[in-house]
Amino acid sequence: MRLIDHITLPAVLTNLPKFLDMVIQAAASHGIKGKRIMEIELALEEALVNIFNYAYPDDAGGDVTLRCLINNDGQLQIEIEDQGRAFDVLSVADPDVTADLNDRDIGGLGIFLIKKLMRSVSYHRRDHKNILRLTV
Repeated sequence: MRLIDHITLPAVLTNLPKFLDMVIQAAASHGIKGKRIMEIELALEEALVNIFNYAYPDDAGGDVTLRCLINNDGQLQIEIEDQGRAFDVLSVADPDVTADLNDRDIGGLGIFLIKKLMRSVSYHRRDHKNILRLTV
């Protein structure tokens, strides 16, 4: 794998535009454009806002590291790393999107959206860090 760019910033909502800008620039430099850029931005925003809101308990604060990589198949990968609570997004069951809105459980739509918009999504925990990898 080849690293294109990376950034580490505090896990706060005000840093969202900086994270998004870096990934959009990396994607554009890899020839990705138009609707696909918007899909990447939407998936990334869902993942990051979940981290900002839930990874660090009791306003303890922490950082997020974002890496843009090119894998051996030439695909863009976005790696999101945090030291927050362990949370495997792949363990969350997909919501029943065919159910009536009044009958649906709350939550899970953002993760479902990430999985639908990305070619693949993987998660692992290493050295007390959550590592979420999105393959575009």
